[in-house]
Amino acid sequence: MAENTPQTFQNHGRFDPLFHGFMGPVFFINVIVSIVNFVRYMSFATAWTIVVAIALLVAAFKIRLYALKAQDRVIRLEERMRMDSVLPEPLRTRAGVLTEAQIIALRFAPDTELPGLVEKTLSGAFPKQADIKKAIVNWRPDHFRI
Repeated sequence: MAENTPQTFQNHGRFDPLFHGFMGPVFFINVIVSIVNFVRYMSFATAWTIVVAIALLVAAFKIRLYALKAQDRVIRLEERMRMDSVLPEPLRTRAGVLTEAQIIALRFAPDTELPGLVEKTLSGAFPKQADIKKAIVNWRPDHFRI
């Protein structure tokens, strides 16, 4: 998605062509090829290639997840700071019970909508992260997500 395209709930997900379209499929196919080679030429070496292929596939996804987790921590900090400056006092003190997933979803809400959405989230009106995002009227884009 180009950064000049308005971001919405429908298009806010990211597709990384090199990861989703190349690296992931190559590592997955590598596991399949390793298994086929093992079935055709059973040996310790071909068995070991299966282990290495699986390790590479797991490593690729774990490395991506580590980057996303680090980014989630930064988002959580940014949003807590924003909530401290935007939310009224009674709501600000209650905002500490929001889950990480709820805070991450609320980052798309503009300052004007944030208090109402936090109130509804705390009352249990939004059981899922997607419900919070769908309730946002004026989407505040996040073009920096990995």
